[in-house]
Amino acid sequence: MKIIVIGLGSMGKRRIRLISEHKDVELYGIDSQESRCAEVKEKFGIECYTSIDEACKAQPIEAAIISTSPLSHAAIIKECLSHNLHVFTEINLVQDGYDENIALAKEKGKVLFLSSTFLYRKETQTIIEKVRAAKCPLNYIYHVGQYLPDWHPWESYNNYFIGNPKTNGCREIMAIDLPWIVSAFGPIKKVYAVKSKNTELNISYNDNYLITLEHESGAKGVFAVDVVARKPYRHIDVFGEQLQLSWNGTADSLYEYNIEEKKDENISFSDASEHVEGYAAFITENPYREELNSFLKQIADPTYVPAWNFEKDKVVLNIIDKIET
Repeated sequence: MKIIVIGLGSMGKRRIRLISEHKDVELYGIDSQESRCAEVKEKFGIECYTSIDEACKAQPIEAAIISTSPLSHAAIIKECLSHNLHVFTEINLVQDGYDENIALAKEKGKVLFLSSTFLYRKETQTIIEKVRAAKCPLNYIYHVGQYLPDWHPWESYNNYFIGNPKTNGCREIMAIDLPWIVSAFGPIKKVYAVKSKNTELNISYNDNYLITLEHESGAKGVFAVDVVARKPYRHIDVFGEQLQLSWNGTADSLYEYNIEEKKDENISFSDASEHVEGYAAFITENPYREELNSFLKQIADPTYVPAWNFEKDKVVLNIIDKIET
C-alpha cells in the first residue's frame, strides 16, 4: 500500500518511523518546508512531493496520514477524500469541516480515522475495563500539566499550534484525555470550570483549568488541566467502595488497591514503555503504533470499529467549547 504522510514535523516523522515497520507499506512525504523534505529523504529514504495532487498523479496513492497543524486539517482531509484516499488524521481540536468530511468519506466509501492516542494505551485500556466492571459508584481526581515551553524544547511555543488560542495547549490536553475519560466513566451530563492565566507566558488564553465533571453513570470527577506545572505531571486517582486505582501516567505506575490485603498492587506493562528522548516520561510510543495498526486494520476490514471517530469527537469538542467559554 502506498501512503503519503502530509506534514513532516515531529509527529509526521514519528508516524513515518512507526508505520515503516509494515514492510508492505511504501511511504511518500509532503511538506512546504524543503528542509523537512530533505531530512526525511536522508533519514528514511522517502521521496517528497509538493502537493497531494502531484503525489497522486505520480503514484497510485491509497491512503494519507495528516500530521499538519490542526487548523489545516479540514481542507486537507477534504482534498484527500476527493482523491479517493483513506485518511488518518491527528487530533483536530476544532470541528471545522466535520459534517462535510464525514459525509464525503461515506459517499466515497473511504476510512476517515481520527487519532486518539490514549485510547490505545494499555494502562488506560485497563482503567476503562476496571471502571466499567465496577459494581459501585466511582469518583476520580485527574491532573495533567506541563510547562508550555517544555512541550517542544527545540522550538518556541509561539511557532506552532499550541500558541494559538484556537488550538491552545490546555485545549489539546482536554482533547487528548477526555475521550478515554468518557470511554471509562460514560457521557458527561454536567460540566463546570474555573480558569485563569497564572503565568507570564506570551499567550492570550487561560493557562490553567479546574473542571468538575458529572457523568450520566453517576460518576463524578475533578480534572485539573494546565500548561503551568514545571514538573511534567499526569496522575489520576479513581476511588469507590469496591475499587481504587492510581496511575502516574507511565507504563509501570498503575496500581490497584487490594481491599482484602490492604495494599497497593502494581499492574505492569513492560512492553508498553518505549520512549523517545526529548518527550515527557509519560509519552510512550506504543499507542501511536497501535492506532496506526488500527487504521490499516479498518482499511482491510470495513466492519472493524475503531476506538474513536469524528462523531464521538464532536461531542467532546462541544464540551471543551463549553469549558473554555
